[in-house]
Amino acid sequence: RWPGWLKRMADAKLVRSMSRKGYSPDNAACEGFFGRLKTEHFYPRDWQSATIEQFMQALDAYIRWYNEKRIKISLGSLSPVEYRRSLGIVA
Repeated sequence: RWPGWLKRMADAKLVRSMSRKGYSPDNAACEGFFGRLKTEHFYPRDWQSATIEQFMQALDAYIRWYNEKRIKISLGSLSPVEYRRSLGIVA
């Protein structure tokens, strides 16, 4: 909501992804993901000896695993990809 940021967004013809102020459900999914990312991936490891490239590769692998293979009870014990396939959304 900083005016300088709003101007930059308008100048670049970008649309903000956040909704109105104080509407937390829009942010809940993102907060949940970052909480899980930190708990499952970041905190259990010692990253001090890792290069930025190693960190980025590990982060990319985690996000791919999370999106494609991680079993979710809320999706009927399927991974997100399996769930979308069961609905005919993904080939």
